[in-house]
Amino acid sequence: MSLLFLAHRVPFPPDRGDKIRSFHILQYLAKRTPVHLVAFADDEADVDPPAVFTNMLASYTILPRRKSQKRAAIEALATGKPVSLTAFASAAMQDAVDRVLPDVSAVYCFSGQMAQYLPVGGSPVLMDFVDVDSAKFSGFADDVSGPMRWMMRREARLLGAFECEVAGRVLASLFVSEAEAALFREGGATGRIIAVENGIDSAKYDPAAEFTKLTESHHPGEGRGPVGEVAVTERNPSLPTSPNWTPASAGGEPLSGLPLIVFTGQMDYRPNIDAVTWFARHILPLVRDRYPAHFAIVGRAPAAPVQALASDHVTVTGAVVDVRGWLTAADVCVAPLKLARGIQNKVLEAMAMARPVVASTAAAEGIDHAGTIRVATTAQEFADRICDLLEAPDIAATLGQSARAQVIRRYGWDARLAPLDTLLGLAP
Repeated sequence: MSLLFLAHRVPFPPDRGDKIRSFHILQYLAKRTPVHLVAFADDEADVDPPAVFTNMLASYTILPRRKSQKRAAIEALATGKPVSLTAFASAAMQDAVDRVLPDVSAVYCFSGQMAQYLPVGGSPVLMDFVDVDSAKFSGFADDVSGPMRWMMRREARLLGAFECEVAGRVLASLFVSEAEAALFREGGATGRIIAVENGIDSAKYDPAAEFTKLTESHHPGEGRGPVGEVAVTERNPSLPTSPNWTPASAGGEPLSGLPLIVFTGQMDYRPNIDAVTWFARHILPLVRDRYPAHFAIVGRAPAAPVQALASDHVTVTGAVVDVRGWLTAADVCVAPLKLARGIQNKVLEAMAMARPVVASTAAAEGIDHAGTIRVATTAQEFADRICDLLEAPDIAATLGQSARAQVIRRYGWDARLAPLDTLLGLAP
């Protein structure tokens, strides 16, 4: 048996939510059968991945994706298709897929945007939707008005119809949590719909592992704040939208002696932008009424609204070499997402690092945390949960250790991905 792995982003490096899942699935499958990768690259640096990644592959074709959102929207309106599809539509990609298909016996399609390249009939397909993207756009529509609301509703409707059509002709439709799978069924989808959950590398995300800790040496002088080991290079750009923005200008008080609250994530992703904006503007002031806490927003490509949050009390790091240094330095990790689909890797990573976590109901949904994280809904609830943990460091430490134990019990990657063996008829 051999397999085509079709992905909307190169599954390497595994440094953001979707790439963490796709990398571990690809790695799991490549240990069992030859895998041919065909994928897009958002970043020119990803077009030529290192041998540590490509050596696991039977072959690979990676195409840069340069189409602008404006062009994708125009194409969508002209063709009656959702923007999610036109943004990834490419004759070159179709040619690449068609060249590989005769040599494989099954297809693993990662993300709904790539389902447009699947053949009708032929090799069996596992369709990993990950999340119900159409529901995400429906949620976006509730938060905007005017033409954008119309566009988001249009996207939800057209993409939802496409998702259901694809589900009706594949071997199985996969989702990151049972909650997402149930939502898809409730939307009228048919066929075999199952949850294959994310896992966590608990050996890497271990507070006892070897990694660079956050120290005073990371402060770039003049009290400009804890920016960590920033990796803003031509091959790994943070891609700030402001030409004057650099991590060293990102604000902040000295780290020493202050309670540190940390959020991690891809910071040009809208749900993350909304989450940190809400936290910095509405939750952090409530916390600071009781504790002089500092908030660190840790992640690459901070969008302009995120950069604007930088202050004496808020640091925006940009890309960092290793997020574990920030996690282990955190007194509390937060995930205040109002819109979250599936399982949040940022929560699993913080749990694995034995940090106390306060998450929104949406961010906690789908995670079997067994009460080892704190859940909040309103700004006042968030502030209260955080302050309770800051007031009782022994309790916070015990909660973090319990969270790590729960992750080890429940979220090992091999155990989470074992259903793929049965679905594809692979020998473990």
